[in-house]
Amino acid sequence: MTEHYDGPVIDPHHHLWDLSLQRHPWLEKVRASGEEMVVGNLGPILRDYGIDDYRADAARQNVVATVHVEAGWSAAYPLEESRWLDGLDRSSGVAHRYIAGVPLDGPDAPRLLEAEAENPNVVGIRDILSWHPDAAKRFASRPDRMGDPAWRAGLAHATRLGLVFDLMLYPWQMAEALDLVRAFPQTLFVLNHGGSPIDRTEDGMALWRRGLRALGGEPNLRLKISDLVAYDHAWTLESLRPVIAHCLDCFGPERAMFASDFPVAGLHASFDEVYQVFRTVAAELSLDEQRALFFATANETYRLGLADPAEIGRASHV
Repeated sequence: MTEHYDGPVIDPHHHLWDLSLQRHPWLEKVRASGEEMVVGNLGPILRDYGIDDYRADAARQNVVATVHVEAGWSAAYPLEESRWLDGLDRSSGVAHRYIAGVPLDGPDAPRLLEAEAENPNVVGIRDILSWHPDAAKRFASRPDRMGDPAWRAGLAHATRLGLVFDLMLYPWQMAEALDLVRAFPQTLFVLNHGGSPIDRTEDGMALWRRGLRALGGEPNLRLKISDLVAYDHAWTLESLRPVIAHCLDCFGPERAMFASDFPVAGLHASFDEVYQVFRTVAAELSLDEQRALFFATANETYRLGLADPAEIGRASHV
């Protein structure tokens, strides 16, 4: 029987917001209209979510550091989100590093990317590409941004600045993403949310499995196994297990990482429930593989620079 991982955890994907700042138009729109989004009714998260809220949710999971991912801050106020995060008390390790939001095809993209890259806390960029014909499920303004020369020029500039790119899309965009990842071999991409398996029909899941398998062959792409409950609202351990297993089969633990996506995942599961699923499924793996999923892959991918207790232990025995 494999030993269960009980070491430090890095959560490489979550969000924080202060709604009094009125900087999150997607949340303000839902609060005003009551519309549902692809993840469901957002009512329970239409409240401030700060570091103390995150720490309370994560208190039992030994989270030692996190990566804050851009939370849809209004593009009319560029650079503000990172500066807001800089002003928080991050001594607990929450928001240790950031993935900033920059529209890569915007006229000011080079300047904004350079300004974000100058902040030592910013390690990457996310510009969401998830497009759906149904406006309620749409995150991107148009379906063809990955192939747009202006957008690709922005990505090339981000890469020159040493920034990781967080890739969020839907399974039917995976063929286009494969072309993108191959066209930018020097870029380190991180696919969000297990590739967002939203279409739970047999054909939809087959498309997701094929697309993820193809993407898993690309060495410059890593995978965040996160917020699977957003696409499986009636989830059980047994419904999530094969999805996680396929993610691991395609990428391997050394190129995959578990993440919470809180507070969004909190619409359908508690923090402890999310991590209990991760821990239960991962228990079949070796301790080194579990350590990669919970700590090491995120530490290396996002340059957190945290000491790995396992490595320290090995060195002390040399």
